[in-house]
Amino acid sequence: MRAKPRYQELKEMIVRQISSGRLKPHDRVPSENELVESAGVSRMTANRALRELTDEGYVERVAGLGTFVADPKAASHLLEVKSIAAEIESRGHRHTARVISLKKEPADADQARALDLARRTPVFRVLLVHFENGLPIQLEDRSILPEFAPEFLLQDFTLVTPSEYLSDIAPLQEAEHVVRATRAPAEVREALDMERDEPCLLVVRRTWARGRPVTYGRLYHPGSRFELTGHFAPPGVRPTAPQPGLEQKP
Repeated sequence: MRAKPRYQELKEMIVRQISSGRLKPHDRVPSENELVESAGVSRMTANRALRELTDEGYVERVAGLGTFVADPKAASHLLEVKSIAAEIESRGHRHTARVISLKKEPADADQARALDLARRTPVFRVLLVHFENGLPIQLEDRSILPEFAPEFLLQDFTLVTPSEYLSDIAPLQEAEHVVRATRAPAEVREALDMERDEPCLLVVRRTWARGRPVTYGRLYHPGSRFELTGHFAPPGVRPTAPQPGLEQKP
């Protein structure tokens, strides 16, 4: 197994400090210069670590002031997110899906960064809409490492969700979720039958298996139809309330 890239090690070090409470919300994070000096890395490596932590919602970079730990509300760390089909069925409703595209393509900058690849490395990508009782509620845009799921393009994702299929391929070791509000691109609004100015909830999800990132997903939801809820308990304590998930608004 290859060693982790230095920027990834820097990211994990800072995330551990945030998770342990050593770095608290609004605390200043070491600057690029400080990381270069303390960790013995290049400026490019330090910049990439801080840039990705910003993109993933862990920190905020303020021009002229520095980098600070983000407010927890802006970086919701979800321990588990169920398959969208399971979420819908748990409410006693009917799940259906429509595949927009399923193909092999060269990785763009976002895909390459998320999956730790060189740009234009081939990846599998699926774009599909999930429906609840006929109402579009999620647009799933997911990229996959071909070597992780060689048969991915042969699957019928109207019968099984990508999440369910990939979970059967190999146990996932780690998951990362970032939740943010965003302006939906025109193609997303059209697929989800959204109003032009309707808010959009975006869940960015990466998963790891066999020691490396293997999937990268962007899950778009109409803000008027969904809310994110969560109930958490300390380690070892069994929760008494429903677990976190995306729920359809009344």
